[in-house]
Amino acid sequence: MAANFIPPLPSMPQSALHQAVQPLSYLLGSWKGNGEGSFPTISPFRYLEELQFSHSPNKPVIAYSSKTWKLGSGEPMHAESGFWRPKPDGTIEVVIAQSTGLVEVQKGTYDAKQRRVKLKCSLVGNATKVKEINRVFEMVDGELSYEVEMATNHTSLQTHLKATLKKL
Repeated sequence: MAANFIPPLPSMPQSALHQAVQPLSYLLGSWKGNGEGSFPTISPFRYLEELQFSHSPNKPVIAYSSKTWKLGSGEPMHAESGFWRPKPDGTIEVVIAQSTGLVEVQKGTYDAKQRRVKLKCSLVGNATKVKEINRVFEMVDGELSYEVEMATNHTSLQTHLKATLKKL
């Protein structure tokens, strides 16, 4: 056997959804739609977004990613990714790394029947101006809607982003 030989990886067994992820399984998959943003320090804008929620077998975590593009030109705008860790008691821990260099640590709750996730900021790392980011995700008429609130050194907590996405 050659010294450079690397044996093939074993195939992953097909497993059921992890029990902790089950209440949020409606999120799994790809979502696409339009959003709008505003804040006192910037001009209002509109964007196209694609969200991805995925799950590895036997792991109590959901991988999350988001990419946005300017409407019209298709120019990339923002990207972020992270992990959602739902707990059996209805709480959830979320970490998100943004392409801007910010890192969010959020804690919150989910309501499986209402299909709503509320996230409150525990920490915004590597930020000079942003002090708080909160998020709410919910299913409305079969679509995934969300709202992001933000506070900075100079502004109080207020809506920054809103979007409505359809499952692909």
